[in-house]
Amino acid sequence: MTDPDPTTDPARTDDTDLTQRHSLPDGAAATPEVERYSPPPEPRPEWSRQDGTVPAAPTPERWYEPAPVVPATGPLATAPVMTTSSRPNRGGTGTLIGAALLSAVLASGGTVVALNATGALDRAAPVQATPSGATGTTIGANGQSVTIDESSATIQVAASASPAVVKITTNSNVDTSTGVIPATGVGSGVIYDSNGWILTNRHVVEGSDTMTVELSDGRVFDGRVYGIDTLTDLSIVKVDATGLPTAKLGDSSALKVGQLVVAIGSPLGTYSNSVTSGIVSAKGRTIETDGNQNLSNLIQTDAAINPGNSGGPLLDAGGNVVGINTAIAADSNGIGFAIPINIARPIMQQAVSGQKLARPYMGVVYRAIDIPFAKANKLPVNQGALVIPGGAQGAPTPAVVANSPADKAGIKEDDIIVRVDDQAIDRDNPLDATLSQFAPGDTVTIEVLRGGQSLRLPLTLGTRPADL
Repeated sequence: MTDPDPTTDPARTDDTDLTQRHSLPDGAAATPEVERYSPPPEPRPEWSRQDGTVPAAPTPERWYEPAPVVPATGPLATAPVMTTSSRPNRGGTGTLIGAALLSAVLASGGTVVALNATGALDRAAPVQATPSGATGTTIGANGQSVTIDESSATIQVAASASPAVVKITTNSNVDTSTGVIPATGVGSGVIYDSNGWILTNRHVVEGSDTMTVELSDGRVFDGRVYGIDTLTDLSIVKVDATGLPTAKLGDSSALKVGQLVVAIGSPLGTYSNSVTSGIVSAKGRTIETDGNQNLSNLIQTDAAINPGNSGGPLLDAGGNVVGINTAIAADSNGIGFAIPINIARPIMQQAVSGQKLARPYMGVVYRAIDIPFAKANKLPVNQGALVIPGGAQGAPTPAVVANSPADKAGIKEDDIIVRVDDQAIDRDNPLDATLSQFAPGDTVTIEVLRGGQSLRLPLTLGTRPADL
């Protein structure tokens, strides 16, 4: 793999867990089990029935109201009034009950006085920590902060981000065995700059002759492809308009597995601005697309993604774009993938600045190190990038490309790259994703392990060739 090309790494290939569907064998009768392993239902208590057989109506709301407070006329007047039977008091039972209740009230009163004295009753209720990317807290009716629930967050995300999500319709002429026929494709995109800059998928717009961009408010613009990303399945589209609604950009590196995410797009090209929600199922996934393109460092989510969602945003609970939806696993249910927004950010900035889209290039082939690989090869570290030849065994690709930036910097085969500037290379920050944060021409410091020694080598990044 020539960095930062995310080629498939056999040791990091992700297996898809399949959920087994349980069904009756052919011809088997769906009869109940003879033995039951749960106790028979107990009869409902009499207080919950009207006539002993029919369940009673719901308990009236006033059942939840506090008991009326008796006006205080003295230190003993706070005791509740007892309602007793009309039968005469035999043996002073009513007196004993009253005395017990009086003692309980006095004891509780003393406890309240003690708590008031320490200030414990004046402390605010603890606020639950808000997960990364959540919308934060709001003020409840009692003046205390409460965490917004997921449904509220999803509603707010849909309301704030949907105006910036667009439907992209492409038209092209396709050569077939029967001649040239017109073809139409539909995808999604997200406006990230109000002057008409849109981020979408490469496969949505590549090869198109013309395209239209439709906003959620019904406005339609002619669009053009500004540039194609040479590293990932991303593209920048431009429309001639100003003052357009935009989406906020988040930090995909801060995402946590299990965190709420929301996908917005035009599934099947028909249901524009559809909103689905789910969680971050995993990070750092690697897949191979139908076009034999290898994509790595992807976000896996179970938010429903369908054809037509491609190019639409994946957002966190704060309404920030954290990824661009790009693919779904074949024959799966709830396995979708998005390109992290941090990988897309450099080319987004290049487009707004009027620059040609370009990715940095180092010129090495490497293998990401994990614990099993390090143990099997007796490596001194459990993370990093081992510079080794790649490709087919008959015609392997050199570990270091001749005259490349890596070659000029002095990087050699079997070096272990452990750090780029101040960023350690590990599972969460692989080499290709780390390099994608830089621009061609930037000079970085590459720390490598060689023969038990640590070396720091300055390296000026080149421009990634388009044919890689």
